[in-house]
Amino acid sequence: MAPFALAAACRRRYGEVHRLWAWNTSLVGESRTPWRNTTHDWASVIDVDHLACIRHDPAMFAPGGVRHLILEVVAYAADEAECSNGERCAVSLHLDGSVSVSDGGRGTDTRFDDHGRTVRKPIMATKDLGSSTSPMHNCFPMGHPRRGISVVAALSEWLIHTNRRRNGAWVQRYEHGVPLLTWQRSLVTARPARPSTSARTRPCVQAAG
Repeated sequence: MAPFALAAACRRRYGEVHRLWAWNTSLVGESRTPWRNTTHDWASVIDVDHLACIRHDPAMFAPGGVRHLILEVVAYAADEAECSNGERCAVSLHLDGSVSVSDGGRGTDTRFDDHGRTVRKPIMATKDLGSSTSPMHNCFPMGHPRRGISVVAALSEWLIHTNRRRNGAWVQRYEHGVPLLTWQRSLVTARPARPSTSARTRPCVQAAG
């Protein structure tokens, strides 16, 4: 199936979710636009075409299968370690076939728009700007280019992103890269003393190569 057909199928499957996300973006997109983009575009919430392209050609985006997906997540922990002297990164294999990666970095960037609403950096559902513009300059040790953590989300049946920052904590579930509006919530805990991030994912069959 061609990428555009996959994108159309994705929109049909998650039609209501996609319309709600589009509506949400129209409300806050203007206030996000002036924010400086580093790794991802703050003005976007979900890039359905990007996710469809990944699912259309998993061998290109994730050569090596699940091992590559794990490395994509670990790469973000390594980035955090460089920026903030992160202390640890743990990879765990679970009995249900899922894999989790956690680190003690600063947590995924979370901001507030002009209306006071929480805006989370869209790392799971949009392309990594650095990796997409110059992938050959961001390679893993085996020589395969780094593509960004959206590859992991797109090639996973589900992914649960848990984020703890000093200004609060939240958890979000994705299915095939699409964030579920019915599965996003703030963690009702005291302000975390130690920021951290974890991503637990169950890769799709397509990523098992």
